[in-house]
Amino acid sequence: MDARAPGFAFSASILDLDAAREADRIAQAVLELVQKRLKRRGVVVGVSGGIDSGVVAALCARALGPQRVVALLMPEKESSAESLELGRRLCDHLGVQAIQEDITPLLEASGCYRRRDEALRAVIPEYGPGWKSKIVLPGVLDTDMYRVYSVVARSPDGREVKARLPPEAYLTVVASTNFKQRARKMLEYFHADRLAYAVAGTPNRLEYDQGFFVKNGDGAADIKPIAHLYKAQVYQLAAHLGLPADIRSRPPTTDTYSLPQSQEEFYFSLPYHQMDLCLWARDHDIAPAEVGRALGLDAVQVGRVFRDIDAKRAAARYLGSPPLLVDPAAADPEKADQT
Repeated sequence: MDARAPGFAFSASILDLDAAREADRIAQAVLELVQKRLKRRGVVVGVSGGIDSGVVAALCARALGPQRVVALLMPEKESSAESLELGRRLCDHLGVQAIQEDITPLLEASGCYRRRDEALRAVIPEYGPGWKSKIVLPGVLDTDMYRVYSVVARSPDGREVKARLPPEAYLTVVASTNFKQRARKMLEYFHADRLAYAVAGTPNRLEYDQGFFVKNGDGAADIKPIAHLYKAQVYQLAAHLGLPADIRSRPPTTDTYSLPQSQEEFYFSLPYHQMDLCLWARDHDIAPAEVGRALGLDAVQVGRVFRDIDAKRAAARYLGSPPLLVDPAAADPEKADQT
């Protein structure tokens, strides 16, 4: 949609999708990319029970046939039981092979839980066995102050403690929990290697643009079929593809920390349907006041969201950058493939 066209009015309808046409287009692209460009026999997808991995698995099954899609279910001891249940339901629905890999032993061996807990004890000395936690970020709408992460922890007897995380503790907590995404990706590539399959990533446009992924973890993949789609458009595709209702109605979560945690608490400024529209507006030079009228916010609040988008984009450059070389070290494989 052209924001410069006469009569243009900013509204949620700008993200309306011809879902049938887009599903066919992506499926054809997946077929071309996997078989002709990558020369792989099929696809491995890490399935979480969420909307993004569900849509990617469904699109790959449409493109390649269910028999050429392997869905990996990779729970650990702090995962939501609902994630595993919904992931299995998705695999049964699509008719794809499901392989379950419990990554708890990998995480224990790497020190994931131990390192994280040591960092949390720096701010909550009594934190220990039986405690659960998550990290949260203050909302962006009501202040221009620099936002700092806090930990919310719950003791075995149900008492909740909230404490601000100093930079060293925060970075150590994040670095430790990143083991979870990197362990899962290691297993995805193990199965991809043994089957001569490609790995399909599951980020949507909001996550891809704003850096909501772990470098060399869930950010690593051979193809990313929905990275151009806003989250709201992923939900539209899910409805068209007939994904189970429980998956389509599930709110986006991180499923990374031991306490339930929404994506807004952990990273984004707003619920996804508002973040999608703010991201589109930022890219199309829509005035904050016009965006605010559509979203029920004021222009100052939208301006804060725009600045947060810009800041996250700057941080995401590192996450998405390939290895940097002093000088070119090999021929361009794309050009070699065309000769």
